[in-house]
Amino acid sequence: MLCLEHGLSIIEKPGLSKGHNRAEYLGGDKTPSVRDRLRDLIDASISAGMSFDGFIEKVKAAGCEVKRGKHLAFKIPDGKRFIRCDSPGENYTENALLERISGSRVTAPKQKGATSITSTTKPSLLIDIQAKMQQGKGEGYRHCATTFNLKEMSKTLIFLSENGIEDYDDLVEKSAAASGEYNDRLAKIKAVEERLGEISELQKHIGTYGKTREVYAQYKASGWDKNFYEQFRADITLHKAARKYFDEHGYGKNKKLPSM
Repeated sequence: MLCLEHGLSIIEKPGLSKGHNRAEYLGGDKTPSVRDRLRDLIDASISAGMSFDGFIEKVKAAGCEVKRGKHLAFKIPDGKRFIRCDSPGENYTENALLERISGSRVTAPKQKGATSITSTTKPSLLIDIQAKMQQGKGEGYRHCATTFNLKEMSKTLIFLSENGIEDYDDLVEKSAAASGEYNDRLAKIKAVEERLGEISELQKHIGTYGKTREVYAQYKASGWDKNFYEQFRADITLHKAARKYFDEHGYGKNKKLPSM
């Protein structure tokens, strides 16, 4: 029951697991190899009509590192080393990838049951007991799963009752309201973050201005002496940048510069 509640697998006959790895014992497919995972990642990222650079950026966005040199190579997420693109097979060489992008090469669809690192499954609170039984689960599993599903349905009914949700329309309405409130708060958070960024930038320039003001005053009193400028070039440059920032943001006669 604890395993079911936390989404963990159940070992029904522990004595039979000796000599088998976890994937074999649970009846799943063989754990995909690094090259299998690379094929899946490339297949999910490539499409006809896109640019090659666009394909590379999409692969990177999926968490894959790319090395472009004499040979194109990839390192999948959590991979230990780079793999040349021609290693997974003839449909994955650099020329083959270009042909697939141009549409002149069409690869066969992935076989049913193949694992993709980019695939996702829709979560569900209830266990599909019938499907599990067809996979060879025993009567003990049926009993535990039935009890688990009943508990989850009870929790759902209690939640709906406590929140005054009497029918599906109420659920949709409250969900929409919660979604709208979330979006409003997210917009406010973004506005606050932008304002914090502006304040941080202003504080940086105020600090720089205060630290370099004396040096700049001396530079001005020297009649803009070139030797003085070369000696204090960094401070003078920073001071000018701070003054430029203040001018661009309206700090001056009509808008007093705030304190730190």
